Amino acid sequence: MSAAAIFFYLIAAFILGTGILAVTTRKIFRASIWLLFSLIGIAALYFWLKLEFLAAVQIIVYVGGIVVLIIFSIFLTIKSGDEMQKPLLVRSIFSALAVVFGAAFIMRLLQKYPFKLNTGKPFELKVNDIGTQMLDTKNFGYLLPFELISMLLLAAMIGCIVIAIKHKEPENNLPNQTI
Repeated sequence: MSAAAIFFYLIAAFILGTGILAVTTRKIFRASIWLLFSLIGIAALYFWLKLEFLAAVQIIVYVGGIVVLIIFSIFLTIKSGDEMQKPLLVRSIFSALAVVFGAAFIMRLLQKYPFKLNTGKPFELKVNDIGTQMLDTKNFGYLLPFELISMLLLAAMIGCIVIAIKHKEPENNLPNQTI
């Protein structure tokens, strides 16, 4: 086994391990931290594939933006340090069955459509081409989806702030005493 394969398996194990910890921990703040590490692992995978621009975007947008927004939203809630409820046994059973059926489905697809070794030259990825594609409004451009996602994230953040605002309880109205 080559060093590149060992490095890939280490990155993949890190991503899977932190992803599993993110969905199984019962403290919401720890879940967001594990999600942060999982997204950093995905950026490491992009670096391993020599896709430095995509790795930088992964770190800036997801690690620096989305996870920070999630952590900020957690801190705005009243009970951010409390443990979440233990999931019901029925949900745990259905989750395990979904994982088993999903793995069987993927294995079936991999048997039917196996990956072939590509012996051609590696693809060229230029930052200029990515920028042109992102800002294009006509030929499969991504400008409109980016704008819609930014509006959705803004609405989600405003919703989190509205939910987290503490309302003051009305104080007893005592008559003003003048001296």
